[in-house]
Amino acid sequence: MKEAKAFIDTNVLLYLLSADAAKADRAESVLGNGGVVSVQVLNEFASVATRKLKMPMVEVRQVLDTIRTVCEVVPLTEETHVLGLDIVERYQLSIYDAMIVSAALQSNCATLWSEDLHNGLVIEERLTVRNPFH
Repeated sequence: MKEAKAFIDTNVLLYLLSADAAKADRAESVLGNGGVVSVQVLNEFASVATRKLKMPMVEVRQVLDTIRTVCEVVPLTEETHVLGLDIVERYQLSIYDAMIVSAALQSNCATLWSEDLHNGLVIEERLTVRNPFH
């Protein structure tokens, strides 16, 4: 039986670049299983990698190319935005976290790999947040 799809949050992907070998290996393992990311995740990754980590754009593009090869990339849509706002109200999440959750729900993912949200949180009775480093 095929494993249910998993959505990967930006923070997990950023650990691919970590000096902490255990976390980098775990992030690579999560990515190695494939999954779904949104354009928002790609944008956040590029922003942090260039601004905070001071990576050259050529290196950022190489990592993003790998992510896009391994993961299904879903667009940001008006529907994602509207559902995200509903999630903000229901679950008191930040706007950006709610947009990640919205994209995961719209992609029919059963798992959301994230270090930022509460491990074990179940959203809409069909999406479970899992911290891969927990």
